[in-house]
Amino acid sequence: MKRLIFILIFIPNILFAGSMNAIGVKGKESEVNRVIKVLMYDNYYQPNNFKIKKNETIKFIVINKGELVHEFNLATKDMHLKHQPEMMKMVKNEIILADRIDKQKMMEVSKKDHSMAHKHSNSVLLSPGESAELIWKFSNTLDIEAACNVPGHYDVGMIAKIDNI
Repeated sequence: MKRLIFILIFIPNILFAGSMNAIGVKGKESEVNRVIKVLMYDNYYQPNNFKIKKNETIKFIVINKGELVHEFNLATKDMHLKHQPEMMKMVKNEIILADRIDKQKMMEVSKKDHSMAHKHSNSVLLSPGESAELIWKFSNTLDIEAACNVPGHYDVGMIAKIDNI
């Protein structure tokens, strides 16, 4: 029984960590090569295209200028699609509301379900008017995009292309 619990809890985490490394790693402030300011409006990013060199460390300063909650998430398309049910679960648990994040409820629910804490080194989730920094080292040449996985936003095209140069 203990072995089954270990497999159900730790194997998915190991696999997810492996896929995270495939797109890069959390960057260090001391290694930042450049800073990119990203404005999130209702269902688009400005800029909506980034040119990144392999092994470049970027500090993204992300500001939600829209009237809705938005996410800035660095991942492959497949990773975004796998993350979207987690975001839907946050909506169903009334953590993500249209115009705000219920951070108190997020803390309560995440005690039982850690995925509801939305603590990913490749992502920020912001209410209108909020800002955050994300530092990422792009250590590969995979097809990566920045996207908002709040339900419906990816579907309407809230995606920024990341070109490897």
